[in-house]
Amino acid sequence: MSPLALGALIGLVTVLVLATGTPVAFALGLVALGFLLAVDGPIALANLADTLFAGLNDFTLVSIPMFVLMGAAVAASRAGADLYEALARWLWRVPGNLVVANIGACALFSALTGSSPATCAAIGKMGIPEMRRRGFPADLATGAIAAGGTLGILIPPSITMILYGIASETSIGRLFLAGIVPGLLLTGLFALWAVIASLRRGAHRPAGPGPSLAERLAILPRVVPFLVVIAGVVWALYGGIATPSEAAGVGAVLCLLLVVLVYRVWRPRELWPIFEATIRESTMILMIIATSILFGYMLSSLYVTQSIAQGIAALEVNRWVLLFWINVLLLVAGCFLPPAAIILMTTPIILPILVNAGFDPVWFGVILTLNMELGLITPPVGLNLFVINGIAPDVPLPTILKGALPFMLLMVLEIVILCLVPGLATWLPDLLMGPRVG
Repeated sequence: MSPLALGALIGLVTVLVLATGTPVAFALGLVALGFLLAVDGPIALANLADTLFAGLNDFTLVSIPMFVLMGAAVAASRAGADLYEALARWLWRVPGNLVVANIGACALFSALTGSSPATCAAIGKMGIPEMRRRGFPADLATGAIAAGGTLGILIPPSITMILYGIASETSIGRLFLAGIVPGLLLTGLFALWAVIASLRRGAHRPAGPGPSLAERLAILPRVVPFLVVIAGVVWALYGGIATPSEAAGVGAVLCLLLVVLVYRVWRPRELWPIFEATIRESTMILMIIATSILFGYMLSSLYVTQSIAQGIAALEVNRWVLLFWINVLLLVAGCFLPPAAIILMTTPIILPILVNAGFDPVWFGVILTLNMELGLITPPVGLNLFVINGIAPDVPLPTILKGALPFMLLMVLEIVILCLVPGLATWLPDLLMGPRVG
């Protein structure tokens, strides 16, 4: 069997195993081990432990449980609700103010957690019922939170970008910086559509007097400390004071302290769920990393990766046509697989092809992340859609999807904008860290 035919068989078997509901880490590990044994025999087991350990033998991975802990601590408090309430008070006079406030709260909360489902849950639990109570249509209310939650993997710190940085051997600090301007741009596009949709559908803003200046200022002491943490982590990371792992550790400790001091979450029965959620999610991510390394080793040892790269290179198509089809591949994969699995499985294959075509790997990291965002709100396995459905079970999934569709089109528009103006992603990293070499 030729390597390309073997690769097609591996892809089909992987999809079938994943379709059974097997956890991603175990599915990748089983497929990799099965094909290694089928082709190489029992001798393939000799390098199994070393390969799995090598996938985790990277100090940068320490940042993952730290950022997860940072997000779990904030998600366990009322920080998300307070961010939403603060923005709702300050944006009172803006048409569609509650929708805009929810999108802004998603963006700020994303910078604290780096997790899309956590952002959806934390902001949506308060925002969706309030928007619907104030007369905003159910599809707009739920769609805005589903889409706003995706900002969690674009605005730094982003666990998705950490995984891409590890898989592509790209500077994580540079990737974080590359996500800031596109993240703000996408937030602005979401907010603009929220205003337009609210005006079109007559859901402008609640009637009656708005919050007084005293009421607006009263909530800031509960919000500002967390914004200071964000600024501190960014300053430590980009000021050359700390590595991503060290900055993540400092951020996690500060968030825990703020949760204890501001929200009085200090009893063991309140702290335990935070650490339990951190251990569960971190273990899941690290297991996917380890088995994806084994999966990549299997593809490489069977000469599948090299054959795919050579086959695509031999097509000699325009590089933008190549990028288009890679985007289609990522979008389709995002409909069925979580971002971590897609990044770790596809990056070793497609990145060398893109680099040879003249694309910047840092810039592509942002493009890839936008595709992963689309996957989070695209059926049949759009995770954010199900999180929102759990918050508002009386709103059918088709209604949530209808509300999210305009935001999905805005993500596609942002991908087009970044293709036309790649400097939106690369300008800030080059300014603060110097031009990328190589």
